[in-house]
Amino acid sequence: MKNRRSFIVGLNSFSLSKKEKLFLSKYKPWGVILFSRNIKNLIQTKKLTNNIRSIFKDKNYPILIDEEGGRISRLKKIINNSLFTGNFFGKMFVKDKKKFDLYYKVFIENTSLILHKIGVNINTVPVLDVERKNSNNVIGDRSFGSNLKNISKIGDICISNFSKNRIGTVIKHIPGHGLSKVDSHLATPIVKKTLKYLKKVDFIPFKKKKSFFAMTAHIIYKNIDKEHTATHSKKVIKLIRNYIKFKNLIISDDLSMKSLKFSIEENTKKSFAAGCNLVLHCNGNYKEMLKVAKNSPIINNFIIKKTSEFYKILS
Repeated sequence: MKNRRSFIVGLNSFSLSKKEKLFLSKYKPWGVILFSRNIKNLIQTKKLTNNIRSIFKDKNYPILIDEEGGRISRLKKIINNSLFTGNFFGKMFVKDKKKFDLYYKVFIENTSLILHKIGVNINTVPVLDVERKNSNNVIGDRSFGSNLKNISKIGDICISNFSKNRIGTVIKHIPGHGLSKVDSHLATPIVKKTLKYLKKVDFIPFKKKKSFFAMTAHIIYKNIDKEHTATHSKKVIKLIRNYIKFKNLIISDDLSMKSLKFSIEENTKKSFAAGCNLVLHCNGNYKEMLKVAKNSPIINNFIIKKTSEFYKILS
């Protein structure tokens, strides 16, 4: 593990190209993330993840996926999770707690079963962003709702149940994406609320979470840092560490999103300079992958320690 680099990379298709095999062997990313473009069926996807792990000779090598349910589902060719949005479970939690306990447990168990069958060991859930009626739909029904205690409780249940099923989780989008008026895939959201307000509302669901990983929000919080998105902001990362008290690995959201206004090289460097432990690059563009790899340091002792702690839940 020691010679891996501090980035997570997406791949282009259903199988590894020669270029990608050489890339993984040479640059040794900390992890790989799968998308719908990589998943045709159970057998093909398991073959892909086996081939990835054979390069690293590590049965626990981190392979991630976004399988929230609802519109964020990479497993559409295998299972229909379209009904199971965060909002669906948030409303059920309020209406009928017993029904929620059963349905949510089954949803997580079924999802985990498929993830094991295809060789994925990290799911980038739960979404702990607070829903707002007048905000951009980029979060929308992905959120568990607007009640802070409920979001936090469902988040804890999500993390705990996936962990019991030997799947790691990534809380997102820390320190809160619910106030964004624009889609961060397309532009840079600017949040003007005071730090006092954010501490009382958006930061709350992220506190005391036992997830091994957290993913940043590509948002400018104007009253914390006027110039930098959270991913590039030392001030925001410091709040995540010292106020929210998240002590595990912080992963950037996708470096190729339009909310980050610099080159891929600069986006990579600025994320590490701000305090992200790992960076994420999703689109499978080989030229961009090279730039991220060349600007990502070898993983440090903190990352090795936290990765080893994550590995323990997998056995």
